[in-house]
Amino acid sequence: MLFIELSIGQTANAIFIDSDINVDGIADESEWDKAKFNSEFWQYFPLDSIKAPDQTKFKILYNNENLYVLIVSDFQDNRYVVSSLKRDWSSRNNDSMTLVLDTFNDATNAFLFGISAEGVRREGLISNGGNSSNRGRDFSFSWDVKWEGEVSTNKNILIAELKIPLSSLRYDDKSAKWRINIYKTDIGKNMVSSWAKIPRNLSRASLAFMGNLNFEKPLGKSKAPIFLIPYTSGLTGNDFEDQKGISSFGLGGDAKLSIGSGMVLDLTYNPDFSQVEVDDQIINLTRFEVRLPEKRQFFLQNSDLFSSFGNSYSAQPFFSRRIGVAKDLDGNTIQNKIIVGARLSGKINKNLRLGFLNMITDSDPENEISSNNNTVVALQQKMFSRSFLGLIFINREKLEEDEIENDQAEFNRVLGIDYNLQSKDSKWVGKIWYHKSYESKNVKNNFSNGLWLNYNSRKNNLFLSSRQISDEFSSDLGFIRRTGIKSHFIKYGHRLWIDSKRIRSIELSQQLYFVDTPNLSNLITDRNYETQGVISFTNQSKFELTYNRRYTFLLDDFDPVGGENSIPLPSNNGFFYNDFEMQFSSNYTKNYYFNFQTTIGQFYSGNRVSFNTELSYRIQPKFSGSIKFRYDDIYFPSIYTYGKLFLIGPKLEYTFNKKLFWNTFVQYSSKSDNLGINSRLQWRFAPLSDLYLVYNDNYFTYDNLVPRVRSLTFKLTYWLNI
Repeated sequence: MLFIELSIGQTANAIFIDSDINVDGIADESEWDKAKFNSEFWQYFPLDSIKAPDQTKFKILYNNENLYVLIVSDFQDNRYVVSSLKRDWSSRNNDSMTLVLDTFNDATNAFLFGISAEGVRREGLISNGGNSSNRGRDFSFSWDVKWEGEVSTNKNILIAELKIPLSSLRYDDKSAKWRINIYKTDIGKNMVSSWAKIPRNLSRASLAFMGNLNFEKPLGKSKAPIFLIPYTSGLTGNDFEDQKGISSFGLGGDAKLSIGSGMVLDLTYNPDFSQVEVDDQIINLTRFEVRLPEKRQFFLQNSDLFSSFGNSYSAQPFFSRRIGVAKDLDGNTIQNKIIVGARLSGKINKNLRLGFLNMITDSDPENEISSNNNTVVALQQKMFSRSFLGLIFINREKLEEDEIENDQAEFNRVLGIDYNLQSKDSKWVGKIWYHKSYESKNVKNNFSNGLWLNYNSRKNNLFLSSRQISDEFSSDLGFIRRTGIKSHFIKYGHRLWIDSKRIRSIELSQQLYFVDTPNLSNLITDRNYETQGVISFTNQSKFELTYNRRYTFLLDDFDPVGGENSIPLPSNNGFFYNDFEMQFSSNYTKNYYFNFQTTIGQFYSGNRVSFNTELSYRIQPKFSGSIKFRYDDIYFPSIYTYGKLFLIGPKLEYTFNKKLFWNTFVQYSSKSDNLGINSRLQWRFAPLSDLYLVYNDNYFTYDNLVPRVRSLTFKLTYWLNI
């Protein structure tokens, strides 16, 4: 109860002013004297029970247009650690200060603004209470908004001034109180501190523990600006496979309109995602599809409203990569043009959120892809302190004028209900859901349901999960790994917090996972007993050791190696096999970082040795380079099949200044026999306005390098305030 009492008891006051403040990081305006400093920061890492030795203090002013925040903080010394000059950095390896604003006082959603010691800004959205770790699934840094922030230094004292337009935020205009927190990351001292006292087993941005911000008078309605973001793009290149040149030119754009004080309408016409970084190549040794992350900005903003339903690992009814991304006749991933789209999202009132998404995709006769109207409607009603009830409706429907013949049903619809549990102190988190699909084929046995519950205290972590996906459940816009199964999972972990200069904690855990098939007399197809030990060090490095006792029954032939001469493992066979995993990750705050993981043991009826390594080095704040390397050696003596699989991916990034960035990503996979090069130059010539130059080059690597496709793309976007 101590954490709750301390965090709720903290209060800061925002003082109203009639004038504007010049944000320069110096804070010499007389208006700042009207407000009092708030201090008494608590240490979050490495300990969470003492006051921070190097204190931070802040004060807040506001007028009818802006919120002003002044933060003054002591750091270890004046040799500040800043990993990059690029926007939306990670606080894990940057000396920085971060502001979190819960403007609806719901402890579920919040805005995040951060500034590094070099004055580089970041902004993001927090959802689901911020329960996951920083940069986890509850944090989205794709949200872009115009605001100002500058810093100045005086030896080891860092002064930051922030100016945030109220029109950029969504809030209840009748409220005179928000919830607030500020946390500081000091890399030199290896310490994180926070104004609100937060248990170290939770995220540093957890919305369960925040203070109050009282405004001198209610804010009232903010101005509702209209933002237009037009773009133009062009591409030129060569398709060496078809022996032809390729070129294109595009015009389009986005628009943002505020609807009241809590809703935003986003419109897009002929969107272009050519500037988005290419997907990471992978070596998939499983029997199922791998879920690749969404990187397109339009789909990432407010994505929690649509993507939080079901289970993201195996039963997610809506997965945005199903829109605008398709497969050609050879099974290769290609872009499916989006003609037009709209998204309405935000708060209808304090307790009710609404999300509406509609996208129309174009037909592609050459690849037998139909034109579709894709719609998602989601509602979230807050219940009790932090829990909420969610409803979702998904519809994918062929357009009437489309005459392409393929196996796709005329329509596919999903209706679902989820209840998300979050206790006031975030110790209990869980979910229960039921989804049902409908198709023009009028099939039965078409449902997905499940539940999970997680108890997370300082010393104990218990996770229970069960889900069922029926044979005929189908969500064309979702991610469904497999159907016709029931899966069950239980894990218990115990943490030992060590009072040591080197070791922070030791966690021991046991887990059991198994999958059965109701339509095959509950035949068990997968089972795994796992024992794991994790040592977390005070310098933020980590060591893990895992033992797995696995069982798999193959319902279909399976070839994990691939290749012309490989022989698949036969179906209707069960395999018992064991393996050991070891992983060590070094201190990611240092200029040199490495992560090493190895798996050694049995693999189905054979043996496997795998190495997965990442090495990175940076010369702060302008240069960073990394290389990922994976090697899998697999041998099946019973069928005389073996495979040696390689994946290597060097990446270089150089930030010339706060406006000009260059990165290059090279990937080679022996399994796909492909070498890819993606090089991108970005110039932010005006606030949120960019010029991109992107070079792509792909080669076959069967015997020697054979060019596949080579292209050069430019894209120009400009942000207009109307």
